Amino acid sequence: MPPQSGSRHGFCLGVLDEEGRRFLTEREPYRYRVFADNRVHCVVGGETLFELAGRYFAPLPRACGFWWAIADFQPDPILDPTLALEEGTKVVIPSTRVLTDVILAEARRREAG
Repeated sequence: MPPQSGSRHGFCLGVLDEEGRRFLTEREPYRYRVFADNRVHCVVGGETLFELAGRYFAPLPRACGFWWAIADFQPDPILDPTLALEEGTKVVIPSTRVLTDVILAEARRREAG
């Protein structure tokens, strides 16, 4: 079964082994790019990627689940999203348009290819 649409594993390829079992390749993250509608958020105490995704991607179903897009989209990607965000850190947030029309669209193109 391929990764579901919107999954951070949409950037993986499904490969079959000699017994026909499907495995995912290494996840290739979508990296930072300059877009006119990128936003910069200054972290205040205790905020998490999960909360930021819920706030900035609120119009989308399961918005908090797109925390990975924020982690990957940094000029210096956040490699361990389980670590607390330091207060005062500037986090680049892709707009909802960039998330849906660019990042997720690229994942869908890779799934189809």
